[in-house]
Amino acid sequence: MRLEISCQDRLGITQDVLDILVAHEIDLRGIEIDVGGKIFLNFPNIEFADFQHLMPKIRRIDGIDDVKTTPFMPAERERNQLSAILQTLPDPVFSIDTRGQILMCNEAVTAGLEMSADTIKGEDVAEWVKGFNFHRWLESTSIQPASSKVQFIQQDYLADMLPIIVPDGEDGTIIAGAVVLLKSEMRLGQQFTAFHQQQTDSFDKFITQSTVMHKTVKEARKVADLDAPILIFGETGTGKEMIARACHQASRRNEGEFLALNCASLPDSVAETELFGYAAGAFNQPEGKPGLFELAAGGTLLLDEIADMSTQLQAKLLRVMEHGEFRRVGDDKPVKIDVRFICTTCRDLGQLVEEGLFRKELYYRLNVLALVMPSLKERKQDIVPLAESFIVQHSGKLGRRPAKLSKSCVEYLQHYPWPGNVRQLQNALYRALSLLDGKEITKEDIQLPSCAPSTTYIDENFDGTLDEEVKKFERDLLKRLYPSYPSTRQLAKKLGLSHTAIANKLREYGINKATVKL
Repeated sequence: MRLEISCQDRLGITQDVLDILVAHEIDLRGIEIDVGGKIFLNFPNIEFADFQHLMPKIRRIDGIDDVKTTPFMPAERERNQLSAILQTLPDPVFSIDTRGQILMCNEAVTAGLEMSADTIKGEDVAEWVKGFNFHRWLESTSIQPASSKVQFIQQDYLADMLPIIVPDGEDGTIIAGAVVLLKSEMRLGQQFTAFHQQQTDSFDKFITQSTVMHKTVKEARKVADLDAPILIFGETGTGKEMIARACHQASRRNEGEFLALNCASLPDSVAETELFGYAAGAFNQPEGKPGLFELAAGGTLLLDEIADMSTQLQAKLLRVMEHGEFRRVGDDKPVKIDVRFICTTCRDLGQLVEEGLFRKELYYRLNVLALVMPSLKERKQDIVPLAESFIVQHSGKLGRRPAKLSKSCVEYLQHYPWPGNVRQLQNALYRALSLLDGKEITKEDIQLPSCAPSTTYIDENFDGTLDEEVKKFERDLLKRLYPSYPSTRQLAKKLGLSHTAIANKLREYGINKATVKL
């Protein structure tokens, strides 16, 4: 039987408990005192029925709060937990003392040697693990962790030797032995493969605590495995290329290439040769060069910022998509195309079509499956989790421990409008961590341009009454919001007013579908 006694910190309280045990001739085999205010007693040769009459006496001791039975002493629990962890490890593990003798080993060792743990215990580890001088390592003045290629049961293993360091007094330490972990070449290969294996779900890396981002990722999962073009809308820095890459990885084309062309960064002639490639002899080149259409065969081609593609190149791209083939520059031989197109844009393609700046046919050809990446200011719930994720990433690159965000910094990040979106947040945190001396990132460590409006809503020299200016502001606000919330119920919910109140205000200001362009 074992007892757990919860008590206050009083000098002599343990002796008072022991006095009761001595008076009743209780055979105490173990006692442990926990720093949290608990005394543990072990009576292996007594049953609860023979002891329960003493429980009230112990409870009456001054400073005792509670007395109850417990299945384990703390040391027993730790020992059992350690043994359970050790036995579940698939690799051979030894625990040795300062002389190299085996104190403990797991089932991977006993199964490999076909011997019992009791037989192996006390043997010199060097008898079984060859190729490393354990005694010289244990006898060195400053024992450091070591790795070495060794042999165990006539097979090659990588051995990690880790010294067991025990505190000795306030500042000193002593070596109490070591743990030896063995990994076979096969196990190392399995771990290396698992480390470099792609995530099973390419969308898991997205933070989606906000409703709008959760909806976007949910839609992306649905369209990823379809073969039709995807058109991704979103402001600069929202992660359009990131979700495009995730769609590729989640598609049947994930073993093919994912290649990208930024339509805004290249002159028209260069972009054309990048896409189509050129034949031998073209541009006075003795050898031809394949373009992205060929290199991405069986995979995905991302056309970044498609709105900046010239109208001439738009026409050529349209023909490629319509006929499913292309020709290299300087060559008349057609080449079949096997590419999935994903395009991104931060501009309103529909408006560009109306203005004659983007081909209508290409727009409808590309706009089959559409995704909208929300801006960061629409993802308020994601800002802090994103920030913490970036801190961990950047800290690893900078070789430092991840810093914490102060309360003022969290509030600042959540209220900043983020015109540069997720990319701006990532860069701001990288700069802060690079220059940080302490362990906490404060508001002052985040250097961001001011986004306060340069003018106020109302001119300080306005003519008229306060009521007139308030009505003017109210009318302008309703006109701006009405295209996004064209029903009175939606607008009322957005502004926290009743449906009737909003309907009356819209009627008063003459705001309706006929007067406001939706």
